[in-house]
Amino acid sequence: MQQGESGLVNAPTGCGKTFSVFLGTIIRFINDHPENYQQLKNNGLLLLWITPLRALAADISRAMKSVFDELGLPWQTGIRNGDTSTADRTKQKKQMPEVLIITPESFHLLLAQKDYPSLFSNLQTIAVDEWHELLGSKRGVQVELALSRIVSLNSKVKSQKSESENSKNQNPNSKLSKLEVLSKPDQVNTEYFVHSVPNSVSSVVKKNILKTTSIWGISATIGNLDEAKEVLLSPLAQQGVIVKANMSKRTELLSIIPDEIEKFPWAGHLGIKLAHQVIPIIMQSRTTLIFINTRGMSETWYQTLLDICPDLAGQIALHHGSIDRELREWIEENLHAGKLKAVVCTASLDLGVDFRPVETVIQVGSPKGVARFMQRAGRSGHQPDAVSKIYFLPTHSLELTEAAALKNAMELDIIESRPPRILCYDVLIQYLNTLAVSDGFIPAEVLPEIRSTFCYRDMPDEEWERLMYFITEGGDALQQYDDYKKFDITGGHYKILSRKLAMRHRMHIGTIVSDAMLKVRFVSGGYIGVIEEYFISRLEPGDVFTLAGRNLEFVLIKEMTVLVRPSKAKKSIVPSWNGGRMPLSANLGKQLRETLNRALTPDSPELKALQPLFSLQAELSHVPSANELLIEQIETKDGFHLFVYPFEGRLVHEAMAAILAYRISRIRPISFSFAMNDYGFELLSDQPIPVDDTNVYELFTPDNLMADIQRSVNSTEMARRKFRDVAVIGGLIFQGMPGEKKKARHLQSSASLLFNVFSEYDPENILMRQAYQEVMDQQMEEVRLRDMLERIQESKIVLEFPGQLTPFCFPIKVDSMREDLSSEKLEDRIKKMTEGFTTKGTKEIHKGH
Repeated sequence: MQQGESGLVNAPTGCGKTFSVFLGTIIRFINDHPENYQQLKNNGLLLLWITPLRALAADISRAMKSVFDELGLPWQTGIRNGDTSTADRTKQKKQMPEVLIITPESFHLLLAQKDYPSLFSNLQTIAVDEWHELLGSKRGVQVELALSRIVSLNSKVKSQKSESENSKNQNPNSKLSKLEVLSKPDQVNTEYFVHSVPNSVSSVVKKNILKTTSIWGISATIGNLDEAKEVLLSPLAQQGVIVKANMSKRTELLSIIPDEIEKFPWAGHLGIKLAHQVIPIIMQSRTTLIFINTRGMSETWYQTLLDICPDLAGQIALHHGSIDRELREWIEENLHAGKLKAVVCTASLDLGVDFRPVETVIQVGSPKGVARFMQRAGRSGHQPDAVSKIYFLPTHSLELTEAAALKNAMELDIIESRPPRILCYDVLIQYLNTLAVSDGFIPAEVLPEIRSTFCYRDMPDEEWERLMYFITEGGDALQQYDDYKKFDITGGHYKILSRKLAMRHRMHIGTIVSDAMLKVRFVSGGYIGVIEEYFISRLEPGDVFTLAGRNLEFVLIKEMTVLVRPSKAKKSIVPSWNGGRMPLSANLGKQLRETLNRALTPDSPELKALQPLFSLQAELSHVPSANELLIEQIETKDGFHLFVYPFEGRLVHEAMAAILAYRISRIRPISFSFAMNDYGFELLSDQPIPVDDTNVYELFTPDNLMADIQRSVNSTEMARRKFRDVAVIGGLIFQGMPGEKKKARHLQSSASLLFNVFSEYDPENILMRQAYQEVMDQQMEEVRLRDMLERIQESKIVLEFPGQLTPFCFPIKVDSMREDLSSEKLEDRIKKMTEGFTTKGTKEIHKGH
């Protein structure tokens, strides 16, 4: 950092990555002012710290303040995110702290302020924390664009310096401008960049205005670290460096193995039944974090642990994104202080929060990826020499195979890559609106900046022209509507002058599109948290649901607020939040397939415990090895079932089920219903399914994949749903004022209308094309789907005809019944099903089928 380099810092959890970048900035300042660094106050913004999680901000700020105190440095830290009060924002506008900790959304809000360049006039370092988490998301693209703007402002300063020096050399008697009243002769007029330097900024610091801003990313280990660095530093046009700690952090993975292994597993019921085994782990550790994959299940776990062990009351807390901010902050403070024995949490505590008292982590259910699992494990033993201890608690017995696969992946150091996003036009449109509501922009000047980013570096000229035509005129389809002509163009300068449009835009800056969230309050007063509109819309007054660990009786909805009363009811509905199910990563899927090679010759506690299940699977059907694809055909009273086990994650399976159904229907007219999980999928029909040795490889061919996807999947309907998010980010749909936000279904109908208009009158519309592309890349995972089909062509396809449901197909079958049955009825039905099963198979009878 002292050499002016930019780069990426990569080290195991607890090694001080945060301090390394933070202290680098302080050292640079001390080196610049060795005599009086302890006297210099109000130095302006020197370090901008971008973090993806609000929970990280307070933790980082606390660590920084302790350094200031010990060094006697009169610096201030500020926090800028959705929780920052208006008073704090006003204070920051008057006098920027030396360090500002900010989210990507709030960074763009700064760029939406008039005269924003002055805020960054002294900026020396931009740190992007948890860069691996931002990479591959639209929030990461937001960061890329914001960095390109700061780098561009910085380069303009340098070019002006050069021009000014040349003019001074030609005219040595020229007078200094007001910004050049500085002691050194090489200071120049930086008016284009600085606009105005606040009077409160110390004159000594004004000497540093021309120093190059360096960019440093802080990242956990990911598979594409070099590419992560390239994306981050792309606006600088520098190669940069990766500073890596060549040390291995020990992680100990311990599986919580049920007393009895169920031979017919099904998702969702086993976890809670193992809750009693969690209590001793909590009691033996100073503090334990219990990670749950969904908010709804975290509520259930919190309540269950309290029911089993009432002594934990006051020592256990629940932390997720829908809980009131003050309560979240209280939990974080008490975690730091070591006053809590356990916290049940979701991804809200995933990232680099340093809670020293945490000795143990429990992961409930599959983490779906190696990187996420390592990240969560790293919340314990948060020192370089400490062992990170993590327990894996399966939600059904087959998940123990994933624990064995995770151990394998950790030993081989196999971690997922995060591919960066390319050509996100919705984010670019939002960004251009952001620039237009502040000081405006000149397209010819801003285009090279945008193309300096990794995301937009390959944007063709015609796409840029189409985008500019769309945002200024509404494109071919919307040119008759004034609402879509937001820009005032004067002398080639593009601005949004309407205060109403500017206010609307600032309110909705961001790329996280979720269903409308409603505040939850007691009728008597007191804020509890937030809940998704679609969940509440299904409740009747008097229904009881759980939020923030409390049972609440629904009273009514008033002005976007859910009014509730405390309830003593024993039973309650657990809220479900959309987006709760993550698919299995490609890396973990590969490790899972390879782990099955050892299923019948176990070499780990998990595989040994699963022997009864694997033996029954082998007896009834077959246990596939890594180079085999198992297909089971089973006839029951429900109909004819085809089960396929690629172990590629639910999204790939969903797409493959639709493609396979389409391809089979070309052999014989036949209709299907689908079900899938992360291990495989089911096609169910009322007639025999024509799949056999003669056609099976042809049915799984990668040939004509794109055409078959478009024919088999209602890609238009999927793109229509996706277009809603794209249109909201791109500012085509106004989400409503605070307190009167539009309902999700109204947003969808507005988006649907626009989608229809573009389909008919502007089929080449860039946002509509983006919606189709996102469906292919994210929902269909087209690249991974193609890789899977190519792998299957090289594999042996094993066709089996069991006489009953098998341990592998059982969880898929149960998932297909979930939507039609309540949880109690589902358990009864499963009990009856398993009672009817034989433990001996009828494999021999069907060999000649």
